[in-house]
Amino acid sequence: MSDYLKLNQANWDERAPLHAASPDYQVQMFVDDPRHLSEVVRFDLPLLGDISGLRGAHLQCHIGTDTLSLARLGARMTGLDFSPASLAEARNLMARTDTTIEFVESDVYKASEVLPKAAFDLVYTGIGALCWLPSVDTWARNVSELLKPGGRLFIREGHPMLWALDERREDTLLVELPYFEHSEPLVWDDDSTYVSTDRPLKATVTHAWNHGLGEIVSALLKHGLQISGLVEHQSIPWEALPGQMRCDEQGEWHLKEAPLRLPLSYTLQAVKRPI
Repeated sequence: MSDYLKLNQANWDERAPLHAASPDYQVQMFVDDPRHLSEVVRFDLPLLGDISGLRGAHLQCHIGTDTLSLARLGARMTGLDFSPASLAEARNLMARTDTTIEFVESDVYKASEVLPKAAFDLVYTGIGALCWLPSVDTWARNVSELLKPGGRLFIREGHPMLWALDERREDTLLVELPYFEHSEPLVWDDDSTYVSTDRPLKATVTHAWNHGLGEIVSALLKHGLQISGLVEHQSIPWEALPGQMRCDEQGEWHLKEAPLRLPLSYTLQAVKRPI
């Protein structure tokens, strides 16, 4: 396992039980209400459409709340993640909700080796996933190999323009970090996560990368997918720029001032071209 995978996996293994215990992930609401969906998937519904009966793979599924939400919409889901602690929480959630979902432990770059090729109607990637990958091309190849001809990729992700901003500034939008994919990682040392927790992390160092929107689209085209939709959004599901954002009733965060200045996230859809 490469250094970046070891560091990032250790970090996410620590995050997993903290996230499962946090009210932000709404685990108890999933247990109490069999119709409950994650806020992320609820946001996706207008573009996601009817997925009942589809065979779906959720890449980088973390503790499985979005995977479970997709299953509750009628898809036959498989979740994949590299963090065994995250998958332990996901399997516990499935047991508590009496839901059958297969979870597979793997680096996403090996997804098409551990999951059946050309078997899925839907590949779903949730928000905050691509930034942990050094090469978007390798990710796109795996997506393509998993999809049936005519199958669909659905991804909502943080906008690469947002990732390029200095989040420490509360007075302005300052472009400080790379927008385009770069060989060397951005190295972060942070003992916190994006939800409120009762203790700091010990595995604090992570490696991350940005990927420009054109690079993502080009990688998907290269690997046989046709872009069927691209929507940029003025909101994101967490306070990405502390001090500069407000939260709406759906749990989405917007810029307080002049929101038309910056796309915060995007939804991209692509269809595997027939062979």
